[in-house]
Amino acid sequence: MTIHRVTLLATLLTLASVAPAAAEELVVATFGGTFVDNSKKCHAAAFEKATGASVKYVLGSSVQTAAKLRAAGARAELDVAYMDSQIVKQMKAEGLLQSLEPAKIDHWGDLYDASRDKDGYWVSMMFAGTIITYNTNLVKTPPTSWADLWKPSFKGKLAIPDISGTSGQQFLMAAARLNGGSVENIDPGFEAIKKLKPNVQMMYTQPDQIIPLFERGDIAVAVWYTDRTGAAAAKGVPVAAAYPKEGAIGIVPTVSVPKASQKRELAQKYIAALLSPEGQLCFAQTQFAGPTNKKVQLPADLGNLVPFGDIVRRMYFPDTDFVARKFPEWSERWGREIAR
Repeated sequence: MTIHRVTLLATLLTLASVAPAAAEELVVATFGGTFVDNSKKCHAAAFEKATGASVKYVLGSSVQTAAKLRAAGARAELDVAYMDSQIVKQMKAEGLLQSLEPAKIDHWGDLYDASRDKDGYWVSMMFAGTIITYNTNLVKTPPTSWADLWKPSFKGKLAIPDISGTSGQQFLMAAARLNGGSVENIDPGFEAIKKLKPNVQMMYTQPDQIIPLFERGDIAVAVWYTDRTGAAAAKGVPVAAAYPKEGAIGIVPTVSVPKASQKRELAQKYIAALLSPEGQLCFAQTQFAGPTNKKVQLPADLGNLVPFGDIVRRMYFPDTDFVARKFPEWSERWGREIAR
């Protein structure tokens, strides 16, 4: 070997030894639209600055994320998963999550009890709800009841969610309760929604599918989420929230770490960013999410818009353990009776 080649090899080895390691990547399954946009701003930015890691978001509904976890099995495809509570409880029961370490997650002790799994498999970073959203250009008298959706004046001007999303499951519960049923007696809900179908222009599967319909004036009302409504209105979409007198249906979105992930330590640092007062305030201001950290203080005008304080206390929170058990049956029946 010549002296020149020896020198060149030594130089290359030296450069390799001082080259910076590639940033560690955290793969996070979350919801799309404004939700992921504001997550990047309020949570990922602070996490990436603090850790030097990067966040890769994979978009989908709670049901879609659950399907990915089942399909992946022992393969580590996701490191953090956002899912609504009835779906995350299915994943916990199926052994597809790993337990968290509360002592290593900043702000865990500042949360409401309802925001933490008693066994430490998931935690909620926000309160949300299923409500009636109306087009302010087309509806001058805001709806006051779930029953208003069945009015002939909304024929062809209504969007409702598919049961694959949490809002679809919750609208089924609302329809059942409106007509003398309950979560345990869901039949009146199915019958009522079958009668509602002539009013429905779209049955959406992804929340932001209906934004263009509101913008064009194609729909007057929709069954939608509190946070999506506020975020859309802030961007100039002509929408406003109506809380039905029978009660909005409360949602507890969660984050968890899939069992196959090898990055629990890093994932828990990301979760801590979600639970911090700064992250929660930012998400309340941009995504209109109700804080689950008791130390968060909201401005009065914002506190009257998001699920916070009295608004949360007036919501109906279903037994999500029961919903998780019944969901497969409801989903199959929805496909047979509603979606066809």
